[in-house]
Amino acid sequence: MQQPTGSTPVAMDGLLYSAGSEFMRSGLGAYGEKIFGTGREYVQSNISRYFSGNDVQYYFQVNHQYVKNKIRVILFPFLHKGHWTRIAEQVAGGLTYKPPRYDINAPDLYIPFMAFGTYVVLCGYALGLLGRFSPEDMSLKFTKALLGWAAEVLLLRCSLYAMGSADAPILDVVSYSGYSFVGICMSVLARMIWSYSFYIVMPWTSLCMAVFLVKTLKRMLYAESRSYDRDSSRHHYILLFIAVAQFPLFFWLGYQ
Repeated sequence: MQQPTGSTPVAMDGLLYSAGSEFMRSGLGAYGEKIFGTGREYVQSNISRYFSGNDVQYYFQVNHQYVKNKIRVILFPFLHKGHWTRIAEQVAGGLTYKPPRYDINAPDLYIPFMAFGTYVVLCGYALGLLGRFSPEDMSLKFTKALLGWAAEVLLLRCSLYAMGSADAPILDVVSYSGYSFVGICMSVLARMIWSYSFYIVMPWTSLCMAVFLVKTLKRMLYAESRSYDRDSSRHHYILLFIAVAQFPLFFWLGYQ
């Protein structure tokens, strides 16, 4: 009786394929799930560390009243009679902060992005008045603004780290840094109206931003992180450095 050719190799191939598939599912599959699961937990833990569980939508929950009052606080911090602490509320799982439309001291990203866009438009208009408008110059102004914003973020981030508050949400820092463009826009507009008024408006808006940032950082350090030492001379020097740094930044971005 003739035996069928190739039956034994086919059976062997099937057996090896079945064993290999089982090994992939039970061995490498479990090991891969462990690796990706650990990586996912690491990413989530770091995101929650820097973003404090808030999604980006939190920073855009604003209304007309908040925007008007916030700009007033940025440009005239001396007139702010209320407290500088944020309003917390109890929710399931702990405490959280109320969104900007319910709290004037909450950070937002609406005003910084609007001020950033306004700054770029004003720069383009100013270049047009001077007869120097070109796409290349506009690109340079846009890049310059981004570098200025990034430098302010880096300054505040490093300063908070040096003062013992490294866990501050990164979007909070981006928000507070972006408020600089409100005063810078006022400086650019003043220079467009009358060139010499820039040397009056720019120092004023720089001083107001310095006061705003110092009061805000003190609140972040003492009221929120409880790490601020009122008697620490190092903290005072760092806050003074942040305040002084606003003047060259405003001049660099505001002078056209």
